[in-house]
Amino acid sequence: MDALTLLSGDAQTFCDKVWASRTHLHHAAPDALTALLSLDDVDHLLTSTALRTPALRVVKDGTVLAAADFTRSASLAGAPLSGLVDARKVLAHFDAGATVVLQGLHRYWQPLTDLVRDLELALGHPCQANAYLTPPGSQGFARHSDSHDVFVFQTHGHKLWEIVEGGPDDPQVREVLLEPGLSMYLPTGTLHSARSQEQTSLHVTIGINQVTARELLSRATEQALADERYDVALPAGYLDDPSRLAERLSDELAALAESLAATDPETLAKARVDEFLTDRVPYLRGGLVDLVGLDHLTDDSRLERRPTAACVLDPGPEKLRVLLGDRELKVPLRLTGVMEVVRDRATFTVGELEPWLDPQSRLVVARRLVREGLLRIVP
Repeated sequence: MDALTLLSGDAQTFCDKVWASRTHLHHAAPDALTALLSLDDVDHLLTSTALRTPALRVVKDGTVLAAADFTRSASLAGAPLSGLVDARKVLAHFDAGATVVLQGLHRYWQPLTDLVRDLELALGHPCQANAYLTPPGSQGFARHSDSHDVFVFQTHGHKLWEIVEGGPDDPQVREVLLEPGLSMYLPTGTLHSARSQEQTSLHVTIGINQVTARELLSRATEQALADERYDVALPAGYLDDPSRLAERLSDELAALAESLAATDPETLAKARVDEFLTDRVPYLRGGLVDLVGLDHLTDDSRLERRPTAACVLDPGPEKLRVLLGDRELKVPLRLTGVMEVVRDRATFTVGELEPWLDPQSRLVVARRLVREGLLRIVP
């Protein structure tokens, strides 16, 4: 199941009727959500890894504690390390009622990395994942709103949310008890607060950092303003006679409007797609094992597209561009059929590329695509 369907129920309905407009609740299979980050997983991260700030924050009574209150210093090969999370101190703060916040989990916790990458490809907006561990009967933050949209889902315990809906003239407080299996979508600016109940609460927040039309239009305007004609100095004497400046600006505004009117929206849209699908941070879990296994590839070897990689095909006059999410590949156009197999099939063997490539060539291409991080070898 894709990430958007898991979190919203119906991906198409969500995008058409809910996205960026109102709150939304969805009941999913509890195991599908709790498997993404369990209480034991958080225990492991806190006590058995070398987390460093700012990957972790501690919040008590609405106040973010200073990093010095829960970190320590150490050294590695003689080089100093600072900001190391001290598990004993963190557990003591938690036992005293503090909320522990794990930040940027999409960068180092694979289940959430996979979820976030899939959600990014579905929405076309950068996403992030944080988790909030709150002791029983506690509240980390006072009522507030976020500057981005969020999906929230519970993976342990229960948390009672107060959601403020409606306009400023008619605010309506709605209570939602989050439990494992229930996900909630909150648009940007939604006022909310949350308190754990009789159990320790663990919930995950997926933040959606929306890219707006304003950003793309601003970029188009900046490109138009790069014309040297706009570098001409303002006319002298305009302080005493503003009409002289107004006349000049009238001409420049007309020129700018003409330039913007000639801007091709298809070109702007394609540039946005290219940018998004070439500047994501690569995630290559298993890449080392794949490299070691390349010499053992045969026609019977089974491959699959790495789930965190995109595979968008953009045919050009001479080459086929393949957008991977973090980079692009340029391959001969004769490989279009091969790349369509990679894009469309969940899994395939090297030998299934026979319609397009001879035995040696298909091994060469398969090894190249594994090295590039697009494919991985199925054990």
